Amino acid sequence: MHVSLFSAPQGAVLQAIDDDGRVSGDPRTVPFDALAEAVAPLEAEHPRWVWDDTSRWYPPLLEAGVRIERCVDLRLSHAILRGSALTEGSALASAARSSWDQPTPEARVQREEHTLFDLEERPVSTAAEDTLVEFALQREAIAAADDPRRIGLLIAAESAGALVAAEIRHAGLPWSAEAHEAMLGEHLGPRPPSGQRPEKLEAVLARLRDALEAPALNPDSPADLLKALGVAGLMVKSTRSWELKKLKHPAIAPLLEYKKLARLLAANGWHWLDTNVRDGRFHPDYVPGGVVTGRWASKGGGGALQLPKQIRGAVIADPGWKFVVADASQLEPRILAALSGDRGMAEAGSAGDLYAGIVASGAVATRDEAKVAMLGAMYGATTGESGRLMPALTRAYPRAIGLVEEAARAGEKGEVVTTRLGRSSPRPGSEWREGQAEAYGETATDADASRARGQARGWGRFTRNFVVQGSAAEWALCWMAGLRGRLHEIGGGLWITDSPHLVFFMHDEVVVHCPEGLAAEVEAAVRAAAAEAGRLMFGPMPVTFPLTVAVVDNYGQAK
Repeated sequence: MHVSLFSAPQGAVLQAIDDDGRVSGDPRTVPFDALAEAVAPLEAEHPRWVWDDTSRWYPPLLEAGVRIERCVDLRLSHAILRGSALTEGSALASAARSSWDQPTPEARVQREEHTLFDLEERPVSTAAEDTLVEFALQREAIAAADDPRRIGLLIAAESAGALVAAEIRHAGLPWSAEAHEAMLGEHLGPRPPSGQRPEKLEAVLARLRDALEAPALNPDSPADLLKALGVAGLMVKSTRSWELKKLKHPAIAPLLEYKKLARLLAANGWHWLDTNVRDGRFHPDYVPGGVVTGRWASKGGGGALQLPKQIRGAVIADPGWKFVVADASQLEPRILAALSGDRGMAEAGSAGDLYAGIVASGAVATRDEAKVAMLGAMYGATTGESGRLMPALTRAYPRAIGLVEEAARAGEKGEVVTTRLGRSSPRPGSEWREGQAEAYGETATDADASRARGQARGWGRFTRNFVVQGSAAEWALCWMAGLRGRLHEIGGGLWITDSPHLVFFMHDEVVVHCPEGLAAEVEAAVRAAAAEAGRLMFGPMPVTFPLTVAVVDNYGQAK
């Protein structure tokens, strides 16, 4: 059973529809302020809700005490089906661009550097015909896809992820403002007057200025800092920490310390605390599918996808409750093993530590070498230490390395690559294509050809990682979707915040807040959901996805 939900001038419209998008019965219009009252009894029949944006419809329902079990997020689904190689022959894929091809203004986020176009704001679609036609087109595209099961699972997981994101924001992550204040005092000193640096940051700055003999140095200005370093005889191209760590000079230690403390102040200092923590909760504001690979992004300055170690101790469970913190160990290499069907790499990870397994196979000498080599394979680092180790890794795991190499070659030619469940990479933009064409024209110079090769390799690095990172994001969605259902069952149907519930997610890690007496049951559910996600995506392929799980009173204890 599907129920479409859209808005009209008179209020919200509920319309029963079948699996193909055809209407069933008469529509029902209810005032917006009575929507929750109308949805609750229908939800008891376990329908799949069909709406344009979960982030638009679900938060008000949550505020009114209505939990939704299943939905189809048409906008998130449209983005997948529009670009997937599995549905490229569908009417949806070939249709002219419309408002469905733009995210809502509320969902605009900073995309990764390989995004190909600037997003534009679009009007929110509310028409019944628009919603129903879009749903029918999507069902048609899935049914005619090269692999309907794969793409159908991705659509379901993406929509479930949108429900999870809304529920995490609604519930909030327990947060002690007092503990956070104490940690800031420990690292930075007392809260300073507005516009002034904390005293410990000032003290480090004084040491830095002395070491560089630059009493007026503004360390927050990269140009000023590079100039001061140059005067001191330190010729660097940037002020990135990894480059600074290579240098030996009395200024380097205070400079690195200053950068670390300045990041804490900017990202999670007193302004962040005042802005983002209210009533003992931090409410992460996620954007599902906000990154081109399918990873989540976050809105505003809340930093929902990064909580530095210095402040994790401020995330304190409620009295009588615990956090169950779980992260998937070495997720991306394991995803690569499963994607490629490389049984040698799967076997290397079967005992728990995949990198140790690679060493035991004789491919490399140390665990650090295994990690460097694998990261090089997945991210395209073919020079230096990773480049030296690649031949041995290729001999040991030809199918795994062959898969990412093939993806890289496809990207270098401007072709599309596709994740396990069917999310496809975007094609390079017109500037990229023009640069490739001009590099081999009659008037092309050696510099043109060199620049084009560099651009091609750059896009190849993107597609190389796209298939792995995108498939890992799909696994995480399946994991969370399965866990969400299990937690609801453990809670016996109680309201979200009265029973075990997800409160935080970060790429390959989840945090569940639960009554202390249910922690063991929740841990089992977390592990079972991870195993199920692997089976859903890869079937009987013998790749394990082990978890590191900690039951703690505060998030800082989990690391």
